[in-house]
This record gives sequence, structure tokens and C-alpha cells, in this order.
Amino acid sequence: MTHSDSDIAIIGMACRFPGADSVERFWEVLRDGRETLTRYTDEELLAAGVPAERLADPRYVKAGQRLQDVDMFDSELFRFTHDEAEILDPQHRVFLECSLEALERAGYDPDRTDGHIGVYAGAGMNTYLLHNLGDRYRAASSVDHYRLMLANDKDFLATRVSYKLNLRGPSVNINTACSTSLVAVHTACLGLLGGECDVALVGAVHLGPQGQGYQYQEGMIFSPDGHCRAFDAQARGTVIGSGAGVLVLKRLGEALADGDWVHAVIKGSAVNNDGAHKTGYTAPSIAGQAAVIADAQEVADVEPESVTYVEAHGTGTPLGDPIEVAALTEAFRQGTDGTGFCALGSVKTNVGHLDTAAGMAGLIKTALMLEHGTLVSSLHYNEPNPDIDFAAGPFFVNTETTEWPAGSGPRRAGVSSFGIGGTNAHVIVQEPPSRPAAPEAAERELLVLSARSPAALRQATAALARHLKQHRDLDLAAVAQTLGLGRRGHPHRLALVARGTRDAAMALALGDEERLRQGVAAAEPSAPVLVLTPTAADPADAAELYRTTPAYRDAVDSCVAAAGPAERGADALALPGPRADFLHAYALAGTLTAWGVRPAGYAATGTALAVVAALTGALSPADALALAEGTVPERFAPPRAPVLTPRTGRWLTEDESGHAEHWTATGELPPLAAPLAEEGRHPVPLAPAEDAPGGLAHLLALAADQWVLGAPLDFAAVHAGREVRRVPLPTHRFERRRHWVEPGVQDPAPAGRGGERLLDRFDPADHRGNVELVTDHLVSEIGQVLGGRDRVALDTNLFDLGLDSLVLIEVVAKLSEELDHPVPATAFVEFPTIRAFVDNLAELMGLDPAAPAADPADARTSRRARRAAARQGGSPA
Repeated sequence: MTHSDSDIAIIGMACRFPGADSVERFWEVLRDGRETLTRYTDEELLAAGVPAERLADPRYVKAGQRLQDVDMFDSELFRFTHDEAEILDPQHRVFLECSLEALERAGYDPDRTDGHIGVYAGAGMNTYLLHNLGDRYRAASSVDHYRLMLANDKDFLATRVSYKLNLRGPSVNINTACSTSLVAVHTACLGLLGGECDVALVGAVHLGPQGQGYQYQEGMIFSPDGHCRAFDAQARGTVIGSGAGVLVLKRLGEALADGDWVHAVIKGSAVNNDGAHKTGYTAPSIAGQAAVIADAQEVADVEPESVTYVEAHGTGTPLGDPIEVAALTEAFRQGTDGTGFCALGSVKTNVGHLDTAAGMAGLIKTALMLEHGTLVSSLHYNEPNPDIDFAAGPFFVNTETTEWPAGSGPRRAGVSSFGIGGTNAHVIVQEPPSRPAAPEAAERELLVLSARSPAALRQATAALARHLKQHRDLDLAAVAQTLGLGRRGHPHRLALVARGTRDAAMALALGDEERLRQGVAAAEPSAPVLVLTPTAADPADAAELYRTTPAYRDAVDSCVAAAGPAERGADALALPGPRADFLHAYALAGTLTAWGVRPAGYAATGTALAVVAALTGALSPADALALAEGTVPERFAPPRAPVLTPRTGRWLTEDESGHAEHWTATGELPPLAAPLAEEGRHPVPLAPAEDAPGGLAHLLALAADQWVLGAPLDFAAVHAGREVRRVPLPTHRFERRRHWVEPGVQDPAPAGRGGERLLDRFDPADHRGNVELVTDHLVSEIGQVLGGRDRVALDTNLFDLGLDSLVLIEVVAKLSEELDHPVPATAFVEFPTIRAFVDNLAELMGLDPAAPAADPADARTSRRARRAAARQGGSPA
């Protein structure tokens, strides 16, 4: 299969559509030919606020294409305060989660990705602001107005994703009504081909009011019964649904070189507008649609007859469907006279019309069909619209799920999306190239998982176990690389050294405690101290590591080369004796260090001390190797890391480290666990335990043990020397909670507002009580923002809790009113903890009886000292 330099690969997909909260569930809906429409009872509709008189209207359709849990959001993952999440447009929330899922499915962690990732995104009309936050908006202060604007305007969708996910490419909002998502795809492809970004995150979201039906009116786009019957004689319209879809795009050549999983290939795209030559602003145009389809085929350099499926805009309206088929026919007739060779379908018959995200639903559907080599059915089609002459044209409506016939060339499809107002978009998509056979599997692979809570980690473990069980042919190396390179590390961690996909699935599913390593990575993890003892190297283990692990091989080769006469590292390891023992231990420790395990010290005895001397720079590798073989050098340099020997049972002093007797000491080391724990360290025995596996399994186990405790493993180094291959895997387990303002609900009255100000409650004789009143007021105000007083800590930097300057400016403004005293808007910047802020304020207002009323210069010095202490997150002394 030949490829063009302009081909774009779809390497990641994520979606939340009605009845399908993932790409896998969406494919099940499509494959099974299901419609995801929800029928509502009168009780449900009344509870959702639908007036009883409207329910009595026979034209009111009690159905909708709804999205579950739009009131839920994993705010803490994206570092939003409760208040900020509550006022944030739910469309932004859903799109953020889908964006992270898409990147994880593609196998990319932005923090460890070279190159720029761009964002091209669009959102629908913000009904949450209109219906739920309207009263708050009308009563808001100027600061709150600004915050609501930032949280709800379409302009901030793409840039918010870039900020929260640390993406540094172009960040562009695109809105062209129903064609938004395909226009975003077109723009993203241009950005990739123009070199503006190396990876593009592209998609759209639309959330309408949930749990409600709609009013049918003759001649409008809405269906009288909730069904979309695209191209059928009984078609009377569609039903508007809610959903979001996101793709990760990359230039195809680079995707193949980087081992990305390619779902489908975008060959070309085009965008235009109908202009004024149509019956009205909202009317479609045959000429405009035909032109954009022909242009896309020309850009893609494909013949119309090679396109054997078209995912139509397909709204199921009596006027729109005939115009769309006429336009398609006109475009295809520019290159073929064939009839009945191209299948036609519309995803709107499954999930409804998703407005700005409609084209994304169609494109993801088409990519899945190409990937699976399967055509899925377009629903509710019985007989053709009488104004469509299918017999004379290239198209037929596909009404059953069937194998997509393979022709002489690759399977190709077109995807259309036409926006009200006349902006038309068409994309040509091709099946993915065949994937190369996986390289010979390694004997062991390190799999890592992490989450923000034990429950989420259990869910992630179970999800991966199910996935591996369902896909037993997966390349386990690709699984390990995707998990290691493409996921952010969270505190609660699990690691497994597995022998194959089946072995990994079993161990994860059974929760094998002997093999599953688990731990919690602290903010300041315990530091490892490598413990080395004189241990004979197993030649088979050493040979395996030399063959499979570049860092180990490099360490052995460099040490052998430094020792003098030419000798092959593999030969040196094969001869039992102190030389091989030294090289093996030295290379094991060096590999761990190269992989990101940073020893905070070493403990050793006997000949193993020679290895430590080389690792710490006390001796050159050549001299250290000579020491291991019995030649004691005259001089030792001060080691670059702490060293503990059995001679003293403690860390060597600089003077002691210069004497040979400390580097040749024998005997057992003292117990290390307890004393090291007091220093924030822990021992790591370098040699395997008795009867435990050695070689690569042991090395990976050592790395796993450190990773679960918080070591920042460099997975690029762990997987060095192998082609990186990525595969779609289960993504982050969101820990959502409800963030929702019900319609008509006003903010609760701020603390202290009940007819009297905070100042009115002060007791001139009770200075301490007055300070406590101010502190309690701030805890209440900030607690409302964070989602509860229990989330407020007096000595924690408020910016570390996720508050931003706008929130704190509002808090200061209210406090100024409460105290009838001007408080500088920047006060929390200077004093970012509540305790430091209140202490400073008490001093300025004379509320602190201990504050000196003396020289202003002294007061300034005091405040400067307080600022320094506050910035470090603690209360000033």
C-alpha cells in the first residue's frame, strides 16, 4: 500500500456518545445496529422541569439522545477547585476528560513527548450558563463576571485543554455549527502538514439540556417520533443529541516510524461555503456540497470509484436528504459512471444529531469500520425517499452489518458534515496500513499502573486484566511501552514483571500478591540505598542481561575497556570469578541508575566494596576491578555518595574513606532498615534472594520495587534498544464527583452576611477572638470554593490547593467590605497561607496585641520576614 507525504494518521480516539462512554462501547452500538434513544416517563420529565401543559401537547416528543453523568467531573485530576468546577461549562469538562483519554489511548504523556501538540476544538451552545447559572451571572460582582466568562465562553475551550494538559502547539477554537468537528479536522491536518505542530488533538463537544424531550413542528428539523430515518420515504427529521469526540492526529510517516497504532488514514479534506446562491441562510446547497466533495477527492488524489462508503451528513429531512445525495452524485459523476457500488449511511440513525460533534461521530464510526473491515447498518431505512433515484446513482443505503469487501486497492470512505450557515466539510479516509509483525518477545516485561486512590487503582488493574484476556495476541512489549511511556504517574502504584500476555492477565485478575508490587509514591519518596554483598554472578543471568539490556551491556563494555587489554565484555562475564562478579554487580547498579533510580548511598562488604568504590568515584573502574581481584591501591578519592561498611557500621567520614581498610572490610552489615528509615531512606539489596529469579526478571523487579515507592523511572531508558510500539489500552479511571448548580439556585450567603458585617461582631477587648473571627470567615469563604471547610488548611499555600488569583481577589474584596478596611488585592500573593495572611492583616489593623507599635521600618522588616516564611508554606515564627 503506497502512502503520500500528505497522509495523516489517526493514532488515538476517545468519545462519549449517547449509550456509549468509550470507543469500544460505541463500536458495539454500531456493530449491533442499536439506536441509543431514551424514552422518558411523565414523572421523569416533570422532575426535569417540563411543564405539565407541555407534556399534554401531542406534539411533545418524550424522548432524547442523552449523555449520562454530565453533572459529574474529576475536578481534582485537572486541579479545579469545587467552585471553579461548578461554574465551568460541562462541555469543557467532558472535552477535557476525552482529550486526556485520547492522548492516553495514543500512548502519549505530554510531559514526556518531544515536539508540540496542537489543539483544534469546538463546542456547542452553552445551555448550562443560560439555564443554570443565569441568576448567578446577573447578580455577580465584576470579578465573578470575569470568572464566569472564563469558565463558560467557547473561546477558552482549546486553550483550557492546552493549559491543563501542558500542550504547547497551536490552540485554536473552531465553530461552524454542525460542521465544526470536521472543519477542525481539516484545520488540524493543515497545521500538521505546515509544521505548526507535531501531534494534533482535535474534536468537538455538544451538550444540550439533559433528560428532556422536544417540541415537534412540521417543517422543522426535529423528528416527530424520535427516530432519524435517513434517506427513507418516512423521514421527517432527526433528534438532537449530546456527545463529544476527540482524535489524536500525526503525520503518517512519523506515526509509522514511532510505532504508533494507526486506526485509519486521512488522505485529504476540503472546506467551503455555499455563499448566497441558495433559498435561505439555513438551507443546503447542491452546488456547495458537490464542490467540497470533489475538492476533497482531488486533494486526496483518489478516484471516486475507489470510495466505497460515504458517511453522510444524513439528517433524515425530506429536503436535506435528496439534496445531499444529488450533491454526492454530481461529485462522483466527475470520475465514474458506475452505479450501486458505494454504500451510504448515517450515524445519526444510531445516536442522533450531535450538533458541533456530529462530524466527529461520523468520522470515528468510519475509522472503526475501516479498522475492522466491516460495514455497519444505517437504521430505520425501509424504502427510499421518492425524491432520491438510487438506481441511477453510485449509492445504496447499507442496511446490515457485513464485511466490507476488499477491492483491488485499499478500502476508502468519505465523511461529510454540513453546517447551518453553509460551511461544508468532507474528509477522505483510508484503511490503516498493515501492521508489521511484532519483534521477538522478551522473556520478561515490566507493566506499571497508577491511580490517585486505592479504589481507582483496583479498577485500573481489573480493566487491564480484562483487556489482556480479551486480546491475548497483544504484543506485551507494546503494552509495557504504552503504559510506561504514555501514562502519567499517580501516587498509588502497581507494577508487575510478566512472562507474556496470558501470564500478565492472570496475575492482574487474581491479584497475585507475591508478584504484584504495590506502593504509594510520597511527595518526597524514601531514597534507595543499594546494598551489595559478595555474590557469585550466574553466567546465564549475566549473558541474558548483556544480550537484552543496553545499559547493562554498555556498563560492562566500558569497564572492561578501562581495565586494559582488549577483551570482549561477554567473554569476561562468562568466566566465573571475582572479575565476572564485579562486572555483573557494577552493571546492575549502573543500569538502575541509568533507568532513573538515584541511590542516596551504598552499603557493602568484602569484595563488593570494590564495586561501590567504582560507582562512587572513590576508584577508577580499572583500579576498582583490580581491588576486587586482590590488588589494593594506595589512594582513594572521597566518594561522591555516602558509603556504609561493616568496619564502622555507619556512613564513612571523608577521612575514613581515604584508608584502604574501610574498602576491604569483611563481615556482616548491621541491620539497616530501621536506621535508614529514620533518615528517609530504605535498603535495596542488589543480589536476588535465595530461589528468586535472576537476570532480567530480577533487574526489572528491582526497578518495579523502586517505581512503586516513587522513583521517577525513565521508561525511555528502560525500553532503550527496542522499537517502540504502542497499542490502545484502558485509560485513566476518572474519580468523578458532582459539580452542578441547579437552575434558579443562588449562591449561599457569604459568611458573616446576615444583616451585620464581620466588623460589627468584633469585641474591642478580645483581640484573639477577633483574629479567630477573621480566620473563620476566610475558612468559610475559601471552603465554599474548595467544596467544604474540611479541605481548607491554615498553613497550606492556597495556590497549591488550586485557587487562582481571581478567586482570592474576590475573597479579599469581600473581606474589605466586611472589615470596612482596605485590604490590598495582592495580599494573598505576599501571604499565600491563611494563617500568614491573617497574622499580617491583624498587625496592619492593630488586632494583634503582641504587635509592636514602634518604628514602621521594623514593621516592614517583620512583614518581609513573614512573606518569606509564608512562601514556604509555613506560619511565620
